[in-house]
Amino acid sequence: MTLLGAAQDWFHTLPSRSIDSFKELAYVFTMEYTSYLTIKKNPDHLFNLHKKSDESLRDYIKRFRVERAKIVGCDDQVASSAFNWGLPTACELYRELTISPCQTLVEVFVTAERYALWDEDRIAAKKAAKQADKPTVQASQRNGNNKDEGKRRSQPQGGAPAAESYTKFTIPIHHILAQVKDMP
Repeated sequence: MTLLGAAQDWFHTLPSRSIDSFKELAYVFTMEYTSYLTIKKNPDHLFNLHKKSDESLRDYIKRFRVERAKIVGCDDQVASSAFNWGLPTACELYRELTISPCQTLVEVFVTAERYALWDEDRIAAKKAAKQADKPTVQASQRNGNNKDEGKRRSQPQGGAPAAESYTKFTIPIHHILAQVKDMP
């Protein structure tokens, strides 16, 4: 048997003739590397996982799956219960899993993925709505800050004030211009 990597480096740092037997070498080696042992987690560990308030549902699912994979021989029923336990009670997925419990962990994850897609769509729609409102708010603030300047530009030479109504176009202006360019 040959030592490799860090173990070989450690072996070469031992003082010459400091170990008299293989039994002593095994003991010193074990003492050196026991700190590298990872303590195996039991299924109860999954009940410590909770969805964070700033965490997306998809990220919680990923984090739960990673922790679940570290537990050898974890029962699906326990994992399903722990997954549901970690969800906030206000979460729609929590409600779904409580009212209609899934039979297997696979079914729980399939249901969770559906809700994650719905959650992402809902968040994207909120962002899009905020972005759509943003230009009109900025334009109204810009117009509000320069009221006198806007009035000077919008008044015709005759001195009569122009009506301040704007049309919001849903298609690009170059498409409109292409359609009306041949009209009289």
